[in-house]
Amino acid sequence: MALTLHSSTSFIKSKDNRSSRASDEFTSAVSFTQMKPPSSQHRAMHVAQLSPAEGISSRSEEMNDLVEKLHGMTAPHSHSNSRVPVFVMLPLDTVSVGGNLNKPRAMLASLMALKTSGVEGVMVDVWWGLVEKDGPQKYNWEGYAELMNMVKKVGLKLQVVMSFHQCGGNVGDSCSIPLPPWVLEEISKNPDLVYTDKSGRRNPEYISLGCDSVAVLRGRTPIQVYSDFMRSFRKRFKDYIGEVIVEVQVGMGPCGELRYPSYPESNGTWRFPGIGEFQCYDKYMRASLAAAAEAIGKDEWGQRGPHDAGQYNQFPEDAGFFQRDGTWNSEYGQFFMEWYSSKLLDHGEKILGAANIIFQGSGAKLSGKVAGIHWHYKTRSHAAELTAGYYNTRHRDGYLPIARMMAKHGVVFNFTCMEMRDGEQPNEANCSPEGLVRQVKMATKLAGTELAGENALERYDGGAFSQVLATSRSDSGNALSVFTYLRMNKRLFEADNWRNMVEFVRSMSEGGRTTRLPDSDRVGTDLYVGYIKQKNMRKESEAALV
Repeated sequence: MALTLHSSTSFIKSKDNRSSRASDEFTSAVSFTQMKPPSSQHRAMHVAQLSPAEGISSRSEEMNDLVEKLHGMTAPHSHSNSRVPVFVMLPLDTVSVGGNLNKPRAMLASLMALKTSGVEGVMVDVWWGLVEKDGPQKYNWEGYAELMNMVKKVGLKLQVVMSFHQCGGNVGDSCSIPLPPWVLEEISKNPDLVYTDKSGRRNPEYISLGCDSVAVLRGRTPIQVYSDFMRSFRKRFKDYIGEVIVEVQVGMGPCGELRYPSYPESNGTWRFPGIGEFQCYDKYMRASLAAAAEAIGKDEWGQRGPHDAGQYNQFPEDAGFFQRDGTWNSEYGQFFMEWYSSKLLDHGEKILGAANIIFQGSGAKLSGKVAGIHWHYKTRSHAAELTAGYYNTRHRDGYLPIARMMAKHGVVFNFTCMEMRDGEQPNEANCSPEGLVRQVKMATKLAGTELAGENALERYDGGAFSQVLATSRSDSGNALSVFTYLRMNKRLFEADNWRNMVEFVRSMSEGGRTTRLPDSDRVGTDLYVGYIKQKNMRKESEAALV
């Protein structure tokens, strides 16, 4: 089965499993496997049936009793340097629009189950659109405070994402968290505050990096707004950072990733595996491009973006800019891509530089996420990467400069699509997630920065887990320092999926040296291999009866 990509690098949509549908209830029975030392067999334990009306009692003494029992069941971890801690992403709507923790009793039961599986902790999006929605510098952290107390009580660690982007926005999305209302008001007055394509379509998911240093948000620049938000977060949770909160991931673009929104799925604008479009047509980006062209005496190059870059859903050979020997490889193409990619790099530099100062000495690591854009990777131009701002071609490494920028600030380089195999992708898309991961591993190794990973799609099968195990090892590049699994929902706790998850966590704790994961699954990965094995077994059985 060929898997197309609807990954963390894209807008959230109903069929995209990153949406972790708000309708998913963890209030059904949660069944999980207790981890035992290798010499012991797994034993199934069942947490009490949870319903919206019942669930685990909220009385503190009952909770304390449950947590004490839980600590006695925790899986032993290897202390080997090759151990890769596993975190699990929480639902996108963990904190409600009203600022409260959603379904706290069910959340407690789920966290307890995760704890017994041996995971290190969980990851949660801290939404700008929720925390600062009541007005500039009016922060409401209470829902997150409730979650942190619960995570601490259970004995897990926490990765928090400073999510300065919009959540949702597509038809069918059950979770929609726009930018703060007061920010949207400013955008309505000045639409150039958001990314714009050559047709004039505006993208409200994230503030354009073109105005990073312009005081466009009621007297503050976007960088100042992000900095004030992070500073308030550190002040509010100073007693948790470094102990419970072990990592702060800093959002730097759409989906929290350092990239341009070049492939928006909203309203069907983009479909996999389209090349996407450059996002440099708001007035701030146009002014920057004009200044860059003027600085080298090529004023005509600064009038607009490439005229031959095609449209969102075209293939590289359909657009002159991205063809085998296209404009991308000309003097003009190199000028434009240097400018476009350097603007993205400068954006990351500004935000991560500010975050480094704010969280310095806190005891928490900083991380930043880069998108796993693997379609058209086998072509010369790497068109889909170029439109997203990654100047990565057959002749140029676009990830090494990003890795070096992150290394400068002691930031962990977080990368997606760790579970993907080349053979799962459609041939016409010229994908190579495996080649892309190898390149990123080498870039982070050369830059001297840690590499962390995520899966791009919601997967529960042994094939996906086995691929993560393989990519987690060092080989000739960087090994993973941590892996964050996407994402906690009802399906994760189904019996077969949960068994795979428990075995995966154990194998990661052992550095991927042992693998007891199945070769086949219910979504099609390795289906052919599984079919052949069953067929051979039937033949052997029939031969024995003759």
